[in-house]
Amino acid sequence: MSGQVLWVLNNPAAGYLRLLDQLPGSTHIVAGDQKEIFDPAPDPDAVFCGIGKGKLLEEVWPRVSRARWLHSFTAGLEHVLFPALVESAIPMTNAKGVYGRSLGEFAIAAALYFAKDFRRMVRSQEAGEWDPYDVEELAGKTFGILGYGGIGREAARRAHALGMKVIAIRRHPEQSGSDPLLEQVLPPAALRDMLARCDYVLVSAPNTPQTRGLIGAAELRRMKPSAVLINVGRGPVVSEPALIRALEEGWIKGAALDVFDVEPLPSGHAFYRLSNVLLSPHCADHTPTWLEDSMQFFVANFHRFMRGEPLENLVDKKLGY
Repeated sequence: MSGQVLWVLNNPAAGYLRLLDQLPGSTHIVAGDQKEIFDPAPDPDAVFCGIGKGKLLEEVWPRVSRARWLHSFTAGLEHVLFPALVESAIPMTNAKGVYGRSLGEFAIAAALYFAKDFRRMVRSQEAGEWDPYDVEELAGKTFGILGYGGIGREAARRAHALGMKVIAIRRHPEQSGSDPLLEQVLPPAALRDMLARCDYVLVSAPNTPQTRGLIGAAELRRMKPSAVLINVGRGPVVSEPALIRALEEGWIKGAALDVFDVEPLPSGHAFYRLSNVLLSPHCADHTPTWLEDSMQFFVANFHRFMRGEPLENLVDKKLGY
């Protein structure tokens, strides 16, 4: 068979799959969300794993393992990776960075929400009350970032433009040593020291065995009582029981959350009732084109694959990002 064989593990009716029309005409595409669809298909050269299709990927793994490239439609890989895949030699890419702009904007919106106390402003407006009060400026405040990848950099760019001092934690600080957006870049061991210095802390780290529960009670107690935690990475990176206690007892000023341990967030969860929480139902990156943007990134990478060029967004499967 001429051309490349591409398996698309995804609902074949998804509108964004129309962008596959941009692939070379010789590409043999097999798309579906049931194992039986792929049984009679030729072995793939490349595999596209859609949202929530990690289990299907594992079911077809005996044949996928022979492919030369695997792409995850999402940035988070915790629901895609399984032992055989992690130990395999197959190159894997993901969608990290595709949603960075929108999430960077959300981080700054969250900081402004607390600095200007928009909740009080809206509440007074709805009550028909004239209620002047003092507000804070973001300029001069310290903005800390845990996880300085694509999202972290987009947030840093906006925070820096507003006159904030930006500090980042990343696994390899030397990779950002000359970054003009950063006042300082620190190793993971300096996390608690960074937390104590920050007025706003953005969590944009992936969910891996090393990051789960990274922000717990001890870390939250190191933060200023006036500080705000913003999580757009993954829910399990922050201990929910510890965060609820911190918010209820005033260890920190507030939290803006786009991600949670369990999604959808169960009815009656404490986050719904806490007035010092800004809650986004994991949609801070759901722009009108977010699915198409991720698909367009895959299409561009497929053309690199066809030309034998280096793929963008190669992930370290053992690290989980």
